Amino acid sequence: MTTAALTVLDHAWALLGAGAWLAAGVTAALGRARAALVLLVAGLVLTLAKAGSVAVLAGRGWWFVQEKVLLGMPLLATAALVAAVVAGPPLRAWATGAPRRLGRERAGTVALFTAGYAALAGFVVTYLVGYPLTLPTALIAVGVVAAAALLTARSLPAPHVDVVGEEAPNAGLSLSRRGFLGVAGGVVAIGATGTGASLSVLSAAPGHTVGGGPGPSRRPTVSVADLRGPDTPAPGGVRRAYGVTARKAAVRLPSGQDVDAWTFDGAAPGPHLTATEGDLVEVRLVNQDIDEGVTMHWHGYDVPCGEDGVPGLSQPAVAPGDAFLYRFRADQVGTYWYHTHYASHVGVRRGLYGVLVVAPRTDPDPADLDVVVPVHTFTGGAAVAGVEHVAAAGSSVRLRLVNTDSDPRRFALAGTSYRVVAVDGRDLQGPGETSRTAVRVAAGGRRDLVFVMPETAVALFVDGVVAVWLRPRPDAPDGEAATQDTAAWPELDLLTYGTSTPVPLRTASADRQFTLVLDRGLAMVDGRPAFAQTVNGRGHPSIPDQLVAEGDVVRFTVVNRSLETHPWHLHGHPVLILSRNGQPSSGSPLWMDTFDVRPGEVWEVVFQANNPGIWMNHCHNLPHADQGMMLRLRYDGVSTPFHGAHAAGHRHPS
Repeated sequence: MTTAALTVLDHAWALLGAGAWLAAGVTAALGRARAALVLLVAGLVLTLAKAGSVAVLAGRGWWFVQEKVLLGMPLLATAALVAAVVAGPPLRAWATGAPRRLGRERAGTVALFTAGYAALAGFVVTYLVGYPLTLPTALIAVGVVAAAALLTARSLPAPHVDVVGEEAPNAGLSLSRRGFLGVAGGVVAIGATGTGASLSVLSAAPGHTVGGGPGPSRRPTVSVADLRGPDTPAPGGVRRAYGVTARKAAVRLPSGQDVDAWTFDGAAPGPHLTATEGDLVEVRLVNQDIDEGVTMHWHGYDVPCGEDGVPGLSQPAVAPGDAFLYRFRADQVGTYWYHTHYASHVGVRRGLYGVLVVAPRTDPDPADLDVVVPVHTFTGGAAVAGVEHVAAAGSSVRLRLVNTDSDPRRFALAGTSYRVVAVDGRDLQGPGETSRTAVRVAAGGRRDLVFVMPETAVALFVDGVVAVWLRPRPDAPDGEAATQDTAAWPELDLLTYGTSTPVPLRTASADRQFTLVLDRGLAMVDGRPAFAQTVNGRGHPSIPDQLVAEGDVVRFTVVNRSLETHPWHLHGHPVLILSRNGQPSSGSPLWMDTFDVRPGEVWEVVFQANNPGIWMNHCHNLPHADQGMMLRLRYDGVSTPFHGAHAAGHRHPS
């Protein structure tokens, strides 16, 4: 069973157990001893089931059970044991007609309710707070349970009937309406006070974490404004100058639907930027009428920090009527893309994105047909560049798949075998032929597929729908490719694909190691309380910066406690994938700039800190980033003069 499935099961046991204990308390208070006794047994069974699920989850990692082991299970086990000892005997005696002992029955009823409160408190702490468990959270949870138990005891009226023998309809310890309201009101008031206390702790100044390395030095400060690209191409390269204008425009999708978009040069995707290895790329961005501001971030391209396009961190946002010049050397070959990083959860979806392709200086085996396929979803429709192409039978074809959305996409190539030759712009070693296999692409990720065109049509499916046709001649029929059920195809596991080769990076040990536990919970986001997307229990900008020094080997452990997928993206550096859920990468060295951490997964990655600056490190599900799931990786001795947006936690319009 997957960790995500175990988490769901654990939630189910917790809620069912809370329901059973609370129902036992209600039935006891209403004088229904037999039903209360059955529900007590059910509560004990469900408590044991939850203990079992916690034990299994503990084997998947401490991150998944910390608050359960330290708080939830001890609190529930104690309350359940007390309920069984205090409520069990009098309920059994009452159910079998023995003489009533109303004092013990009253205490037993309170104990049953308390077990329910304990079960519910454990679930609420997991759901609303999660990892890491803090002492204030634990004290608040215990205090709320104790207060609820006290209010329950006070709300139960003193028994006014002494009955021996069979239970009578009006002889139970009936809860008054006023009693119920008293319990509810008291618990809500205490819970609200506790929540406010927890959030005030989470809103403290973020500071930094050093990951086991030395703290900040007293070296002179370098500004990111000075970390700009070179102004000349490499020997043999040329200067490639582009002018790009951000403006609002109507865009017609391949489906024929017209969309009011935000665009680069009036189109979505924006202009296709190309360069050859060693060229100097210069892009002058002008904002014509995007009121909210705009930038250009070079996703996956390791530009100098001052060219990274992050407003409030590496530059100010480009306001209407203003311009900004980006300049960098094209020293990375492959498939990349660019997009605005100002209010990106809005701007990218509305059309502010485009593709960058850098060709090698010499290519021993160029494709006869090179097709870029940027998948993008607007509100109400999907746009895919290049719907139909013709390639002669026997010719070579390269498909550059680009996922510009915030959700993963599943690509499947029907009608031919193929090879995945590059991931996130970086070539794989020894990629083998595969067929009837799907390729998953994380949000922001890219995959390059190559194949030899057969004599029949080939179809590229995206999430089960044909997006691109390739035909050996214009009138070639769809053929078998159109009838393939690609939903049943397995996904290609890139961790075992290709040939393992040595990498020029020390991976056995790291100078710094950071753990990022991704979850949902109550946290401060941009100065306001929210049910946030969190990292280690905090939301941006309250997450401490990660401090590194130039030359460090840095290792990340990325843990997903939530039930949502988080595509993790570090600016300015590719990361080498070491393992997923403890499974080491055994295929081609896998360098990625965006990797999908699915629910319950644990990834280990490593990189070399060789690009000084202050870099965003965030979930590339862009709404998740806006909801708090982003932080900064900061080089020792580097500062920024820019403030607002990402730097100061400015809340973007949505």
